[in-house]
Amino acid sequence: MSGDRREWPLYEVFVRGKRGLNHVHVGSLHAPDDAMALRHARDVYTRRNEGVSIWVVRADTITASSPDEKDPLFAPNGDKVYRHPTFYEIPGDVPHM
Repeated sequence: MSGDRREWPLYEVFVRGKRGLNHVHVGSLHAPDDAMALRHARDVYTRRNEGVSIWVVRADTITASSPDEKDPLFAPNGDKVYRHPTFYEIPGDVPHM
């Protein structure tokens, strides 16, 4: 790959905070490869030790639904009540619920 930064792929960066359970999208950056993207993400998005885990994902590999697909993609779940955990008792010793 060329050294010209305009040709570097775009990466999306996700960080899991010290108290967080999930990785959260924190921004984007350009890098020549995966390893350098991870290093840049660490330097840019966790300067004050905010995170315990970083994911970098090439933006061109992400597949996402569009807002136009909202109804056909998510509406069918509404009529299947068995998919919702409303019929289950959660034990008190289960963490993070």
